[in-house]
Amino acid sequence: MGLFSTILQKLGFGATTAEAAATPTPTPTPAPAAAPSAPSAPPVPKAMTSVDVVAKLTGLAASHKEKLNWKTSIVDLLKLLGIDSSLAARKELAAELGCPGEKMGDSAQMNMWLHKTVLRKLAENGGNIPKELLS
Repeated sequence: MGLFSTILQKLGFGATTAEAAATPTPTPTPAPAAAPSAPSAPPVPKAMTSVDVVAKLTGLAASHKEKLNWKTSIVDLLKLLGIDSSLAARKELAAELGCPGEKMGDSAQMNMWLHKTVLRKLAENGGNIPKELLS
């Protein structure tokens, strides 16, 4: 599992996806030849559940021993989620998310890119994130 998957998991993303993957798809049983077959209803797609990322992170921050500024700092965001925030871990996450090479050599630029990208990817995966945090 990649670091971004860990972030998603810590924030509660994919609970329905994980449940769907754990539930085996039933194999249709053939109806007896004498019984009339009833029309089968099409499967109902599960709606993507929206995760209120800000509420979850604000709640975590309120009970955290350190004052963490997760709204602007990737290091603080990772710390708040209990994920390794070392430079090596951030570089691994940046590589996983496709950080441009010129930003990888400058940790400040990489961190800013990484923070914006993580928030944008959370929004793409159903996270409710205000526009001001995405710009």
